[in-house]
Amino acid sequence: MELRTLGRTNLTVSRLGVGLAALGRPGYANLGHGADLAYDYEVKAMAARTHAVLDAAWNAGVRYFDTARSYGRAEEFLAAWLGTSRIAPDAVTIGSKWGYTYTADWRVDAAQHEVKDHSLGVLRRQIGESRALLGAQLDLYQIHSATLDSGVLDNHAVLDELAQLRADGVAIGLTLSGPRQADTLLRAMAVQIGGAAVFDCVQATWNLLERSAEPALRSAHDAGLGVIIKEPLANGRLTDRNIDPSFAPQRRALERVAARLHTTLDALALAAVLAQPWVDVVLSGAATVPHLQSNVTALTVAWDEATADGLTAIGETPDHYWATRSRLPWN
Repeated sequence: MELRTLGRTNLTVSRLGVGLAALGRPGYANLGHGADLAYDYEVKAMAARTHAVLDAAWNAGVRYFDTARSYGRAEEFLAAWLGTSRIAPDAVTIGSKWGYTYTADWRVDAAQHEVKDHSLGVLRRQIGESRALLGAQLDLYQIHSATLDSGVLDNHAVLDELAQLRADGVAIGLTLSGPRQADTLLRAMAVQIGGAAVFDCVQATWNLLERSAEPALRSAHDAGLGVIIKEPLANGRLTDRNIDPSFAPQRRALERVAARLHTTLDALALAAVLAQPWVDVVLSGAATVPHLQSNVTALTVAWDEATADGLTAIGETPDHYWATRSRLPWN
């Protein structure tokens, strides 16, 4: 597993990371998520499953792990694993996020799974909660799904607080979502406090279906920001679980390329991200050990220009992609 420095930070990361969005709570919008959990939502069972996936990731060389306050008990599960595995803070890089509060009360059928609030009060509360669980292991703290509409990039009190956290030694980032990811990123890159940039890192969606943020992400990389890619499998739409008839032509194109390269659809989609020179880390969102192990094989896929050219046509417009994503059921 290749290791590299995350942008202008001093943090070491592996090319493949693991995100805990599908591990720390019963409900998530990945295709087949409930089946991955065997519909067993007992806390001890979910903690054990999380630790098994984290063990497999560590053994495969993964050294970057991504969590958030809104991922149910994900920070708690991750902290317990770090402790029982006796992993030293300097041996791994941990990123978490603030801005959403988990509200599902451990239910899959909750009317609302999380509430977004980018206020100073929430930042102060959630950084305290994250530090209480992760302590010195917390390396990167990110605004969760920053958008222009949320106003967080114009909230001077929040930006001052983030700048202070950065001065205290925590790298600061933001994650993006929606069809205007690029606009939000370009605005964030211009944010400075005391003449210094606030943001060290960006985490965005880029995959074979949704590539619209690529120019902005290239610019961010060139400017020294670390670039982390989430949702490389489009919440399962770029796997063999996607049996939507309207996706059939795109799936056939993916299957032809995967067969030629002797790989799986998930590994092919991850390899597409790993092939981008401006990407530092791509996150696996696996919720089972077999899926994690399949994702890891992306590191050996022989990606080439012909492969890239052959898959260009399967892309979707940002509006179509994000509208489809918003309709995926939490399960």
